[in-house]
Amino acid sequence: MTINKIYNTLLSVAMLICIGLSATSCLDKYPEYAIPEDKAIQTLQDLDQAAIGLYSTFKSSALYSGYLSLLPDIQCDLAYAVNGYTNVYGEIWRWNILATNSEITAVYASLYGVIASANFILEYAPRVELTLTTDEEIAQFEQICGEAYFARALAYSELIKMYCKAYDKDTAPTDKGVVIVTKYHTDEPMVRASLEESYKQVIADLDRAAELMDIDEENIGGNIYNATYFNEYTAYALRSRVALYMSDWQKAIEYSSKVIDSGFYMLSPANAEITSGMSHFTYMWQYDNAAEIIWKVGFTTNSYGGALGQPFFNYDFRSMKPDYVPAEWVLNLYDQNDLRYGNYFYTYQTGYEHGLQWPLLVKYFGNMEFFNLNILHVTMPKPLRLAEQYLIRAEAYAMQEQYGAAGDDIAELRAARYTSYGGGVSMTKDNAMQIIEEERVKELYMEGFRLMDLKRWGKGFERKPQEQSLENGSSLKIEADNPLFVWPIPQHEIEAPGSNITPN
Repeated sequence: MTINKIYNTLLSVAMLICIGLSATSCLDKYPEYAIPEDKAIQTLQDLDQAAIGLYSTFKSSALYSGYLSLLPDIQCDLAYAVNGYTNVYGEIWRWNILATNSEITAVYASLYGVIASANFILEYAPRVELTLTTDEEIAQFEQICGEAYFARALAYSELIKMYCKAYDKDTAPTDKGVVIVTKYHTDEPMVRASLEESYKQVIADLDRAAELMDIDEENIGGNIYNATYFNEYTAYALRSRVALYMSDWQKAIEYSSKVIDSGFYMLSPANAEITSGMSHFTYMWQYDNAAEIIWKVGFTTNSYGGALGQPFFNYDFRSMKPDYVPAEWVLNLYDQNDLRYGNYFYTYQTGYEHGLQWPLLVKYFGNMEFFNLNILHVTMPKPLRLAEQYLIRAEAYAMQEQYGAAGDDIAELRAARYTSYGGGVSMTKDNAMQIIEEERVKELYMEGFRLMDLKRWGKGFERKPQEQSLENGSSLKIEADNPLFVWPIPQHEIEAPGSNITPN
C-alpha cells in the first residue's frame, strides 16, 4: 500500500471516529502502528505523495464542498427553508445549534484533519531534506513544505472564523482562540490559545508559506490562475482576508494589492464571451475554470467531494424539490444590468404539491462535464477568488476613509459583472459600508462568508416569512450579541480524556 493510500485511510478513520462522537479527540494523532516510524516518509517522492494526500483532505464534504461553504450562509439571512423540505441543516437554520450537532462536529474534525496532515509532512520533512542533491529537488521540497504551512494556516483561519469571537485588539489577548497543534507527534496540551496567539500562528505560517512557495516571475513557465495547488499568491490572498478579519486595514490593502496588481489574475467578465453564447463568468460556474480563480479544490469525475447544489435542487431528472431557496431581499439587491443575477439564479417551478415557483441557485447546479455523466450538483469549490480581493481592499479603504479608492474597486468589480458599467461608485462616510456589505452579498452568495461578516460588523438580522417558507424559522430575530454567532466546540472534544478545552 502506498503512503498516499495509507494516509488517506487514516484520515478516513480519524474522521469517522471524531464524527461518531467517541471519546477520542479530533486533535489526537492517528495510530502510530499504521505508519511504521522507519517507513513513514523516506524520499522526496514519499513527501510528494503525502502532499497529494493533504490536498485530498480538502475534498471533504464537511469543508468547502459542503458544510463550511453552506452553513454560515444558511444559518443567517440569505436563504429560506421550503415547506416540504427534507430537514437537512434544519437545526442550523433554526439556530438550534448544540455542541453535539453532527455538522458542527464534522467541520471541526475535518479542519483538524487538515492540520494533522500538514503536521505529518512538516515533521518528516527534515529526514527527506538530508537526501536532496539537486536544485530542482530542493525547489520541489520547499514547495511541498510551503503547501503544508499554507494548508495549516488555512485550516486554523477557518477554525478561528467559525469557533471564535470576532477579533478585538483590546480583548484578543484574553479571548478564547483555538487549540494550536504544530507537531504530528506531540505532548502539546489540549488547551485553547488566546485569539491573539491563534492569529499569530496563522500569520507566521502564511509568511513562511509565501517564502517557501516563492514564484520565479521571470521563469514561471505558465499561468498560475485556476490553480488546484497552493502558491505564493494563495498565501497573499488568505493573508489579506485574515488582515480584514483583524481590522488591520493597512495590511489588508497591502496584501490584496499584491494579488490584484500581480497581473496573474483577471476578473471574469460577465459581458464578454469566452466561447459562442457563453461569458467568462458563466464558464467559471458551469465548468469551474477561470482566470479569476486563485485556488479551487480540484475534482475529477472519479474523485470529488460533496454536492454543493444538492440542497438547492434535489433534482431527480424529473423535478426539483429544493430544501432552500434564496431570500427575496437578496434577489432584490441586484439591479437589471447586473449579470450575476442570471448566472446565480434561474426561476423554476418546483415539484412540490404547493407548486412554488422561485429563483433557484443555478450557481451551484453543477459542473456540466460532471452533469453529463449523471453526477449531479457537484461544483469545484473556489475558496479564493480575485473578486473577494477587490471587496477586501474596498472595505479596508473605506475604513480608512479613502472613499474614492474604495469606490474605484467596487466600480472595477461591477464593470466585470454588469451589462455595461461606465460610471464610478460615489462613496461617503454615510453610505460606504452599506454599498460594500450589499456587494459582498451579491458577489459571494453561498460561499460561506455571511456569518463571519455579520459577526465582525456587529450586526444581527431578522427573517420575515416569504412564499412557502417553513413556519418554524421564518420568523426569527437574531441580535448582534447572540452567542451562537460563535459555533460551539464539539462536546466530545471537551469531554475527551486529557482535554482541557474550554467551551464557548
